[in-house]
Amino acid sequence: MRIFLTSSCMMDKHTNALPVVFSGQGRDYFGIWAVNLLLTILTLGIYSAWAKVRRMHFFYRHTSLAGAAFDYHGEPLSILKGRTLAFLMFMAYQISAETEPIVAAIVFVILMAVMPWLLHRSLCFRMHNSSYRGLRFVFRGGVRQAYVVFLGLPLLILISLGLAFPLWVHALKVYQYGSSAFGRSEFQCALSRAEIYRIYLVAGVVAIGVTLATTLLLGLGVAESLSMDEGAETRVLTMLGGMALLAGFAMMLCVAPFVAARVQNAVWNGLSLGPHRFRSVVSGRRLAFITLTNLLGVIFSLGLYRPFAELRLMKYRLQSISMLPGGDLDDFVAFAEADLAAIGEESAEMFDVDVGL
Repeated sequence: MRIFLTSSCMMDKHTNALPVVFSGQGRDYFGIWAVNLLLTILTLGIYSAWAKVRRMHFFYRHTSLAGAAFDYHGEPLSILKGRTLAFLMFMAYQISAETEPIVAAIVFVILMAVMPWLLHRSLCFRMHNSSYRGLRFVFRGGVRQAYVVFLGLPLLILISLGLAFPLWVHALKVYQYGSSAFGRSEFQCALSRAEIYRIYLVAGVVAIGVTLATTLLLGLGVAESLSMDEGAETRVLTMLGGMALLAGFAMMLCVAPFVAARVQNAVWNGLSLGPHRFRSVVSGRRLAFITLTNLLGVIFSLGLYRPFAELRLMKYRLQSISMLPGGDLDDFVAFAEADLAAIGEESAEMFDVDVGL
């Protein structure tokens, strides 16, 4: 099994767009995936930090823009430290939940209070250890804003019975992208809150339609089964399970790819870096086709197609993005690097925790 990926880094022939190019091959990634899986199992999960670094190296170094590849500089020990911290916190909650409910409640509150800070540190770690043309990215989002995004808005979602979910998605994307910088040049995220609500409104209508259709089919099937005496209960239960699977499958194909495609396009089409803008042209229909065929490939290969499926999906989403340069890219990178050197780069030790974002 092999995935053939384009390696062209030429500008779009119709515009001056610079496309993102992914040159990784499925057989190469399969070897990394297989070794990572085996060593992670043999070491009871300890190797997962090294596995993540190997995976990130593969994807970053095979992703390029204007002929230059990205790079990842994360250290496995820093990742292991973050994962160990998250594991210990989770185990503390599990043990207390089985022994002292009051203690478990206190531990849960502490976890909720600490988690936004950890996620903020993880974002800082990810951006600080990502680079392009030797210049690192920076995450400048504030901790206070992290508590709003990762704690305040999720509570609002619960209170509003899900109606605030698009608001959270908008806030999360603006926080992630709009708080990032390339050297000293900041990204600007002009993501429309109304656009995100429109995306989820359409998705909600489709989901309701699928639910109603499934309910109608289920009702007809149950009525027919109940009209027969022998084995009616077994047939009804079987039909309920089948309809539930059908509804979930339909949601995955009809709703999830549509939402993922529209959200990615909305985010990247509203993103800019200095004079440069970005464009994303992901198709929901194409994403649904990739999702379906990947699922079938994983099922019929008993899981062995999983790395190829991951690579195929990543390739499509990455190569749907392009930069619309507003000037000379070399001059811009040189300016951002010189400006950064004049002020001084943040110390790496400040961002040495990664909890797996």
